[in-house]
Amino acid sequence: MKNLSASTKGLIFSILITVLAFAIYFLFLAKRNYYLVDNPTPETYYFKINNGEENVLSAGQYLKVDLKKGTNTIKVFDQNKKMMYDSAFVVHKDRGLLNIAGEDYYVNTQYYGYGLNKDSLIAALPGIEIDRKHYLGDVKKINKLYTEDFYYNLDEEYDRVIKNVAKVESRSKIFRKQDFINYYKSYYKLQ
Repeated sequence: MKNLSASTKGLIFSILITVLAFAIYFLFLAKRNYYLVDNPTPETYYFKINNGEENVLSAGQYLKVDLKKGTNTIKVFDQNKKMMYDSAFVVHKDRGLLNIAGEDYYVNTQYYGYGLNKDSLIAALPGIEIDRKHYLGDVKKINKLYTEDFYYNLDEEYDRVIKNVAKVESRSKIFRKQDFINYYKSYYKLQ
């Protein structure tokens, strides 16, 4: 290393710093893309995706699964292994949620940005009614077999840090029903 010129040493040092920065990003900061199968009910379900191996999903669990872009199939069985349904769905994006129990999920859009008044923003949006109670904000109810209309999956949290404060941005997250109600009450400090 003593025989190298100062500019060569600088080049090597800058390459090492760049590699280190990319390693930190991919190990700690990069958002992983994956698909979940969820069961928010007290029941147990068995399922097969694309005629693959049988999986079991107990009460309240979710499981990461491999899906291919395009048409996929799923067979769902009850706890006695009696077939409930055999269906197909189409995957377009790199993350999604399979709702094998047919339960209600809620996709909430959270807005970020400098000078954003969240109270006036949620009051201007139509909101949604859940169990005869009105919830303000940009919220959609979903109960179809497969959805990919969100950014953060069930097991992810919203960003704690605003990355770009110069403009208003939004990110959506999918919630189970009770998880959304709990999030709403804690985030908006409402009863």
